[in-house]
Amino acid sequence: MTTASLLDVQRPSPFVARVFLNRPEVRNAFNETTIAELTRVFTELSADTQLRAIVLGGHGKAFCAGADLSWMRAMADFNWEQNRADAQALADMLWAVWRCPVPVVGRVHGDCYAGGVGLAAVCDVLVAAEGVNFCLSEARLGLLPGTISPYVIRAMGEQASRRYFVTAERFTAAQAHTMGFVHELCAAEALDTKVDQIVATLVANGPMATRACKKLVQDVAGLPLDATLRAETARRIADIRASDEGREGVQSFLNKRAPAWLAGPA
Repeated sequence: MTTASLLDVQRPSPFVARVFLNRPEVRNAFNETTIAELTRVFTELSADTQLRAIVLGGHGKAFCAGADLSWMRAMADFNWEQNRADAQALADMLWAVWRCPVPVVGRVHGDCYAGGVGLAAVCDVLVAAEGVNFCLSEARLGLLPGTISPYVIRAMGEQASRRYFVTAERFTAAQAHTMGFVHELCAAEALDTKVDQIVATLVANGPMATRACKKLVQDVAGLPLDATLRAETARRIADIRASDEGREGVQSFLNKRAPAWLAGPA
C-alpha cells in the first residue's frame, strides 16, 4: 500500500496496520484531501483478508483538532450544493471507518475536537491519554455536528450528547471515560503500551470470529427483541459453529492446544 503524505500508513506485521494522521503543523485538522485519503485507505484496508487490527492515531501534539482553518475559509464561500457535497464526503469517510470489518483501535492524545470526536467515535476500542480534552465545538461557530452525530450519540450516549452538543463545552478524558466514550484511560507515557496490549488481544482471537463480532454489535444494537432477531442471532451462531474457524477453535480448546490462526507471522 502506498503511504500518502497526509497519512502515515504502517504495516508492522501482515495482521496489523497503523494509520496516523500526519499534519502535525495544524494539529491533524481535516481538510478535503485528508478526508479523501482516509476514505481511500480504509477502503483498501477493508479488502485485506489477513488484517486483524487497525490502530488509528495522529502524529504531533494532537489526535485531531477538527476542521482545518483554510478549509473553513473556503467553505465560507460555498453555496448549498457545494456544502452538501463537502459534508457528504465527510459522512462517507466516517462510514468507511465505521464499516471497516477489521476492529479499529483509536489512540487519542492531545486535543480531540469537533470532527476529531467523530473520528474517535467510529473506533471500536478507544484508548485516551490522561489530559486529553474533547470538545464538540460546532454550536460555538453557529454550526452543528451533523455528519458525526450518529456515531457520537451511539458512542457517548444520548444524555451526554444532549449536553455537549448544545453547550460546546470541553470535557476531559476522565469525564469521557466515566460516560463510557473512552474505554481505556492511561498516562501519556503508557498510551502505546496499552494500545499494543489491545492489538495483541485482537490478533490472538479468531480472525473471522472477531470480524463477525464487530458486525454483530453494529447490526443488533437498538433492534427490538423479537422473533426475527432471535432467529437471526441463532443463524449467525450456527454459521460460525459450522465454519472451519469455528470447528478449529472448539477443537483446539478441547484438545488444549493453540488454534491454527496463531501460527504464522506475528
